[in-house]
Amino acid sequence: MDLVRIICAIFLPPLGVFLQVGLGMDFWINILLTLCGYIPGIVHAVWIIAKK
Repeated sequence: MDLVRIICAIFLPPLGVFLQVGLGMDFWINILLTLCGYIPGIVHAVWIIAKK
């Protein structure tokens, strides 16, 4: 299941975080990072998925 989340995180970083933690603070942080730049959103999403 982590592979599916990582693939989602590459294409839509907030979706990968949402699948991992739901609508928590990490999700909203990832939304902001993705709006600031696509790469920071991907890095944050992969980090959240790998951390848990």
